[in-house]
Amino acid sequence: MLPVLPQLIAATIPSPDTGVWHLGPFPLRGYALCIIAGIVAAIWIGERRWQSRGGTFGDVQDIAVWAVPFGIVGARLYHVATDWRGYFGEGGDPVSVLYIWQGGLGVWGGIALGAVGAWIGARRKGIRVAPLLDALAPGVLVGQAIGRWGNWFNQELYGRPTDLPWALEIDRQHYTGAYEQQLYDNNQQLTDVATFHPTFLYECLWNLAAFALIIWLDRRFRLGHGRVVAVYVMAYTLGRGWIEYLRIDDVQLDDVWGLRFNVWTSIVLFVLAAAYFVWSARRAPGRETEVYVEGRGPVAEETGVEETGAEETGAEETVGDDTVADGAVGRASERRDGDPADSGTAESEDS
Repeated sequence: MLPVLPQLIAATIPSPDTGVWHLGPFPLRGYALCIIAGIVAAIWIGERRWQSRGGTFGDVQDIAVWAVPFGIVGARLYHVATDWRGYFGEGGDPVSVLYIWQGGLGVWGGIALGAVGAWIGARRKGIRVAPLLDALAPGVLVGQAIGRWGNWFNQELYGRPTDLPWALEIDRQHYTGAYEQQLYDNNQQLTDVATFHPTFLYECLWNLAAFALIIWLDRRFRLGHGRVVAVYVMAYTLGRGWIEYLRIDDVQLDDVWGLRFNVWTSIVLFVLAAAYFVWSARRAPGRETEVYVEGRGPVAEETGVEETGAEETGAEETVGDDTVADGAVGRASERRDGDPADSGTAESEDS
């Protein structure tokens, strides 16, 4: 057990004194602001990537109307399912399931139901799901990176005790039961402040690095047919696995063979994503030439005429290394040789 060294506190990362501010009677919660900022960043990046792949501006915003609510509900359901005793066990409060502002969102539930919402929105607009999700996946990483700062405001989901210079200060009222039990077992006293691994920061930096890697791979190898999503899952689960191993937050599901449930989830999803990547690359190499379902898309819906190619009706603008055709719809195969337009997005903060 690492002792808390007061002389090192000055070199650590402080936690905010409060995670809530008030504008008159209206509370502004840091956790919620981080989630909202992450969603906005993901939509912005996704919109630009979707245009670069031949889609029309505004499609991603329309899809988000479905994906975001589904994702939030899914994230909450996953958290409640994996921490059910805290709500329905002895001393639990079932009504607090609705208190989403207090924290408690599970990433995998959000991704799963968010994808369902995106699928519904895509079906309604005549958009092919695979190129849509490939356009959205990197931005989701940026959103996750930003959203993790909500854990900092709530002083939650931190790692094991440490005295490293970048350790995170946590107030006594936010200690986990597991940490208090550890002190008790070692006959140590509770202190007002202790320092822990800042797992929120580790995941934020990991996600930003994964975002940069995926953008490079997409530009270099022109990934398509859902393979950007597969790389996203592999990259995220690699980081989530070791970060989850550091965490000491109270979990309601028993360890399986010495590993936390979320570690096993990461392992299983990594294997599935890797298998899909290999299978997809053999079955359908390269990238799709159409992003809309045949007979659908902006041109077909507005004129009743089936689109016949990647018609470019607007001026082109440059986004980073990518060329975006404002009016491009349908197939993107007519682009100039060597034009990397459909391979990535501009520099941005990540998710």
